[in-house]
Amino acid sequence: MDTIALSLLGHWQVWLVAVVAYFCGCFNGAVIVSKYILRDDVRNHGSGNAGLTNFYRTFGGPLTFVVILTDVLKAVVAILFAAWMGGQLTPEVVPDLSIATGVLMVSAFKYWGGLFCLLGHMFPCMFHFKGGKGILSGGAVALMLDWRVALVVWGGFLILAILTKYVSLGSCWAGASFPFVTWFVYHDVVITGIGTVIGILILYMHRGNIHRLLTGTENKFSLKKKK
Repeated sequence: MDTIALSLLGHWQVWLVAVVAYFCGCFNGAVIVSKYILRDDVRNHGSGNAGLTNFYRTFGGPLTFVVILTDVLKAVVAILFAAWMGGQLTPEVVPDLSIATGVLMVSAFKYWGGLFCLLGHMFPCMFHFKGGKGILSGGAVALMLDWRVALVVWGGFLILAILTKYVSLGSCWAGASFPFVTWFVYHDVVITGIGTVIGILILYMHRGNIHRLLTGTENKFSLKKKK
């Protein structure tokens, strides 16, 4: 809806959400644990990606759970903050704001916060803009957005990853399905637009995986880490 777009762009709250969510995303669990605890940057190993899969393949061990916790919590904080800020746009602040539009406004803020959290995860300014591919954090974002979005994104991801052992294939499903399930749930142009950008970002970050999937050279996931 046009009123949502104008309200999003016309109030300082939306830009504060973008900044806070981005810096939340910059706290990359794989980089922090490998570089500052293990003293061996995960980006120097395997695929060079600062994500959970590459961390587990390279190091394994209980610190993997620290990576998971970090990447999940930052998404939770970013979305909760975005939802709270969206809730501050009351009829006193935004004239003619109805209850229905206010609910959509909060959802739009949550999507906006999720987008910038993923941007921080993928392109962290404190780590030379070299981060992860956004699947774990993106999954946490989906859970925080709406259970229906999470069901489609996570359901397809788990089915494909378990059946094929290609985590990247499940990740591609998550990115490709994100805009469609967003439209199905909200039927809103602005929210779907933000969801589409999120989906495109995830697919873009997996462009190398897509090429390897098409050429049959993609690595399958195994619970055994590489020696």
